Formats: sequence, structure tokens, C-alpha cells
Amino acid sequence: MLGLAPDAASAKAGGKVAEPAKWGDAGCDGEAVWGECQGSGKSAYRACAELAEPAFRCSCPSRKFPCKHVLGLLLLWSDGAVGAGARPEWVREWLEQRRQRAEKAQEKKAVTAAKVKDPKTAEARERQVAAGVADLDQWLRDQVAHGLAQAEKAPYRLWDDAARRLVDAKAGALAGQVRSLAAVPRQPGWPGRLLEEYALLRLLVTAYGRDDLPGPLRETVRARIGFTQGQDEVLAEGQRVRDRWCVIGSRDTAQDQLTTRRVWLRARSGRPALVLSFGAPGRPLDASLVVGTELDAELAFYPGAQPLRALVAERYGQAVPGVPDGTSVQGFLDEHAAAVAADPWLDRLPAVLEQVRLARDEQGLWAVDGDEQSLPLRLADPWRLLAVSGGQPVTLAGEWTRQGLRALAAWHADEGAVIL
Repeated sequence: MLGLAPDAASAKAGGKVAEPAKWGDAGCDGEAVWGECQGSGKSAYRACAELAEPAFRCSCPSRKFPCKHVLGLLLLWSDGAVGAGARPEWVREWLEQRRQRAEKAQEKKAVTAAKVKDPKTAEARERQVAAGVADLDQWLRDQVAHGLAQAEKAPYRLWDDAARRLVDAKAGALAGQVRSLAAVPRQPGWPGRLLEEYALLRLLVTAYGRDDLPGPLRETVRARIGFTQGQDEVLAEGQRVRDRWCVIGSRDTAQDQLTTRRVWLRARSGRPALVLSFGAPGRPLDASLVVGTELDAELAFYPGAQPLRALVAERYGQAVPGVPDGTSVQGFLDEHAAAVAADPWLDRLPAVLEQVRLARDEQGLWAVDGDEQSLPLRLADPWRLLAVSGGQPVTLAGEWTRQGLRALAAWHADEGAVIL
């Protein structure tokens, strides 16, 4: 429940409100929980939550979402302190309004999907994207022809203008990759890194223009350009894999007024998966996958040469605490090499290292396995991980990028799962 809080202050305030004496007319059923909390004014604040989404409502003037009253109510409910009851009229009205809005959104989504599938609409977009990709190809040639030295002091608009043209060409994913290049010249060793990024973009542009790519690789190329599949289509047609999935890490990032939550899973068979959720800043994201738990579930994967992104299609039973199966450093490097061979544009991959200890030198912190092989760790604050390990081996999970391993969670024999 605390994972739904928009910030630490809201979580703390919600804990103070989570007292049965402060609530009246509280109740719950299989779909919702509700109650009235006495505030500083004459009237009590009416708070309720739909449990499936989750979704929230409160009559208080707070701009935080969910507010402390909703958080307090959910904490009481999770502790079993809210008994079953009949819904008040104001709760029934809110749930009915949500149902009607959902139906209208579904109808609008169906109309939009029909337009996308219309051959004329699809052909028009293909032409727009092709023109945008051709423009990017020429832009990349110009950057290399003029030399990279200018990039060090170039204004942000050098990349932003190119990205805007791609947005206009309906190639949004490609635009995001170009826009992110503005940060590269501010990093150590930037010339080699920038040239590498330009080369990967040129490879993507070239691949998009080919008609003889294998089907899965073509899906990967189109997804990285900006052609996306809807969730309904993935659930209906995507490859489904049932396994016991350990939730090994979660990370939120904010960009362009959108917060993205990446939740990494690893199956007992060793297969990785990535579940994404999106929301406006301050709005709650999907919190149903809890780091340190394991669930028996069927996942539907988006198509691609190295399928990672997936949707949870079906759950079988409740999640339980679990420790993921890890591998050695060499084992992970072999996994990463195979993944990059399938998808050259892969920029991150989950790693679970088994029985690693921490070592520090002048270059930073390292995860060292029993074979004395190591991977560099990226941690703004390493003290929590150092305290948890206490010099002893741990199972360490993280997100591997070109800059190193961003540690996300650790499992200790005595402490259990610890989120970093």
C-alpha cells in the first residue's frame, strides 16, 4: 500500500491516519473499500478506492494522488481492520461513473484501432515514417562528415530539432533515441560513445529499409522506430509463457511529463521479462508486482528478436516471498552476448548474480563472484547494500547497461529481500 504513495511525506501522513478511531462508516467488498475520516473541518472526508486498478477518490482538497486519507484507509484495509459492508450511494455512483468512462474509452480505442488498421491510414503512415527515416539518415551523414568536435559545445536544439522532425513523421520511438543523445557530450569519453550511438542509429535506419529481415528482427526494428502494438493485440496474439516468475527489481524514471515504471522478472527457467507501466508525474503506477515475491503466472510477450517486454496475462494463486535463481558473472555475460547478438540495439538487461561479495577500489564498487570475476556497480548511495551484505555473499539483482550494473535488490540469508 505504501508503494502507491506519491512521496515519502504522503506515506508518513497516511500512516498517521491509519487508525480505526479516526474512521466512520468504513466498509469493503470484493471490489472497493470506503470510509469517512474526520478532518480539521466540520464535515468528514469521504475516501474510497477501487481495488482492481487501483483507483482512488477523496473529497479532501489535497492535490496529491492518492492523498493521505486514501492511503490510511488502504493501510487499515490491508491490516484487516475494515469489515465487509454494503456500499453507500456515493461509492456506488463513483464506481458507476468509472464503469461508464471505461466503456466510452474502450469504444474510442476500438474506433482508433479500426483507423490504424485501415489500409489507407497504414500506407500513409508508412510513407511519413519512411520520409522521416530518410531525413535522419542524411542528418547522421552530415554529423559524421562535419566531425564530432562541434557536438561538445552544440546547443540542445541540434538534437531536439532532429527529434521533432521524427515526431512529425510519426516515428516517436526513434525521436526519443535521438533526443537522448544531447547528454552524451557531457560525459567522459564522449566522442567514442557518440560515434557508437550514431552507428547504432545508422544500423537501425539501414535495417528499416530492408525487406529481407527475419520476421522477429523486423518486429524489433519497427518497434524501435515507433510502430507499437496494443495490449489487446499482444494478449490475443503474443507468445505466452507460464512459469514461476520472481520479481527482481523495479525502477521509475521521469521524462517528458511521463513517469515510466520498469519491473524486471526472472523465470525459474532463467527467462527474463520486463513489465512497463506509465503515468503522469504524481499519479500512481501499477504496484501489483512486488519486488522480492514470486508468482505463478502466464506472461504474453511483445514480438521481437529478443522478446523482453511482456504483459501479465493470467495469475494463478497469490504471490509468495521468493529468491530468484542467479548465475555467475560469466554466465550473465554469456546471456548478455546472446541477447545483443539477437538485438543489437538492446540497451538494458536484467542480471541476477548468485553468491557475490562487494569489493571497492579507486574506480568504485564491484560485484565479485566465487570465480573472482566482477562487474562494476552503479549506486548513488552504496551504504544500504554494504550494510545488508555485511561482507557476506548475497544474491544481487540489477539492471545492466553500458555504464555498469544498477543494483535494484539483494537477498541475504538473514535479512531476506532488500530493495536498494
